Amino acid sequence: MGFSVLAALLGFAFVTTVTPGPNNLMLMASGANFGFRRTVPHMIGIVVGLAVLTLLAGVGLMALFEAFPVVRTVLQVLSVGYLVWLAWKVATAAPLKQAASTSHPMTFLQAAAFQWVNPKAWAIGLSAITIYAPDRSLLSVLLVAAAFAVVCFPAISVWAWLGTIVRQWLSSAKRRRIFNIAMATLLVVSLCPVLLGHG
Repeated sequence: MGFSVLAALLGFAFVTTVTPGPNNLMLMASGANFGFRRTVPHMIGIVVGLAVLTLLAGVGLMALFEAFPVVRTVLQVLSVGYLVWLAWKVATAAPLKQAASTSHPMTFLQAAAFQWVNPKAWAIGLSAITIYAPDRSLLSVLLVAAAFAVVCFPAISVWAWLGTIVRQWLSSAKRRRIFNIAMATLLVVSLCPVLLGHG
């Protein structure tokens, strides 16, 4: 992989991970509800989970989807169902003071596992392999996965930081409820590409 292709890959990885989607909307909500420091394991889980998903997609899962398209369809249906349920949980989250004592941010393992039901993560990983590792050789697949591991954390950390910016504004229970409903709505809207058959 030449320098120009590697630069393009890094740009692709940055743009696809910094743009709105389930991960970033949840990070913003977590930053707002729990603060940046407590959201760091969530962010690291996303980085590792996305890199592993991309790696495994390149070394075998894409071939499985090509041989059995129904497997990908079932995965998409389950993913959308889970994310709609997750959006409901965000929308009905407890008031800030109560949440501080009864709720917890997503853990590293939960965030890593979440990538497997995140339609955007699948779209990113499969697209990156198709474009930048079409031969699916181990070296090229490893380079694609590594590119995501390098740029994902700084890209997604912006969203957790933005959440901390609105944290003080959310001291009002009413405003926090409005924020959580807005985040839940955006989470559902982010599924539109999958529901419309483009994910």
